[in-house]
Amino acid sequence: MSTKLPPLLLSYLESLPEPHVLFDRQYRIVAANAAYVALYASEAPVVGRTCHQVSHGSPVPCDRMGESCPLAAALASGQRERAVHLHHMPGGEEYFNIELTPLLGGTARESYFLEKMEPLRVLARGGSERRLIGRSAPFRSMLELITRAGDSNVNVLIQGESGSGKEVVAQALHDASPRRTHPFVVLECASLSETLFESELFGHERGAFTGALSTKKGLVEVAHGGTLFLDELGDVPLTMQVKLLRLIETGCYRRVGGTELRLADVRIVSATHRDLRVMVEAGSFRQDLYYRVSTFPIRVPPLRERMDDLEGLVRNLLQGMEAARSLTLTPSALERLRRHDFPGNVRELRNLLERAVIFCDGPRITERHILRALTLGSDTDTHGASPQGATPAEGTLKAMQTGLVKSAARAHTGSRKALAEKLGVSERTLYRRLRDRD
Repeated sequence: MSTKLPPLLLSYLESLPEPHVLFDRQYRIVAANAAYVALYASEAPVVGRTCHQVSHGSPVPCDRMGESCPLAAALASGQRERAVHLHHMPGGEEYFNIELTPLLGGTARESYFLEKMEPLRVLARGGSERRLIGRSAPFRSMLELITRAGDSNVNVLIQGESGSGKEVVAQALHDASPRRTHPFVVLECASLSETLFESELFGHERGAFTGALSTKKGLVEVAHGGTLFLDELGDVPLTMQVKLLRLIETGCYRRVGGTELRLADVRIVSATHRDLRVMVEAGSFRQDLYYRVSTFPIRVPPLRERMDDLEGLVRNLLQGMEAARSLTLTPSALERLRRHDFPGNVRELRNLLERAVIFCDGPRITERHILRALTLGSDTDTHGASPQGATPAEGTLKAMQTGLVKSAARAHTGSRKALAEKLGVSERTLYRRLRDRD
């Protein structure tokens, strides 16, 4: 089929370094360059087959399988279209950014479409806890927004529940942007006083206030050329919101105690678990700042909305925890996890798996290990007060929790602080459990 195409077109296709493929209106591949063929080296020849057969192993087009199809969109719009697709590669599933361009000329029957494939940079970096993992529809929708926003310099507001992975999304945005070779700097906005917030953000001159013994660069300056991530933006004091707004609007700032006007070259990415629109209505968040930071909002779905991703998340987290042991979950253990609603999201899943790993002596985490981890995590008595009038059932539960803690302590070789973190309890609760009689 490819020999019938103009030699100049074939030569151009082969000169492109990224994987490119040419197909007709019926999704049938008529030509592919060497980079595309190399992706499917262990598969049958690609020319003559449909693009969805090659990339998805599916006999029907992507839009009939729940994915956005750039060809269907291009046929409707008559212009270039983009989409994020999960392709079935010889080495496993992999996300690609797909860009499809209709080629002008010829009759409608003989029209062709040029498709470019690029692996997503946002998924190619970071350890087990710093990677985006998923294949569910909510995850794919979020991933496409990240990919589209990554190429621009717009301010992004990431919204999601605590523990859902907002900072991981912010890092992915940075990795997908032209600023990825420059710093990604995080400012934790929660619990910062006004003076400390201003100093952390803008820096200060020597002698600006008591204790300012030397000049200090602010995080705006540290992040020059890169991305400044404002975590928990809803906690920024109103008085500081004015100065933050001025930074965003003018791109200028002054160090605390300084007079020199400095230029900021940063991209602002913010995150919050609060509803800023409600805060605007209540008068606790500036409306003008809200519209500045939320040019492109991205919602991070909670784990309960993306249970199709649970197995992949578990596998990824376990690899980071105990790589040498190659731990896996039994089907019944995974099913027990699916029945949990995870109010703490991915962070809760990680803590739960860490407790299960401590209880597991073999290569497979069973439902019994998960139940023990859930029971241990249900201990909410972290203030040292003994419950008055405890029922026999409550006493039995407390005794079980104490026994589990002591069992974990005997198998643990690190510090008690590290053990408390793994078990998901406070150090005070850990000490109290270890002191209790069996």
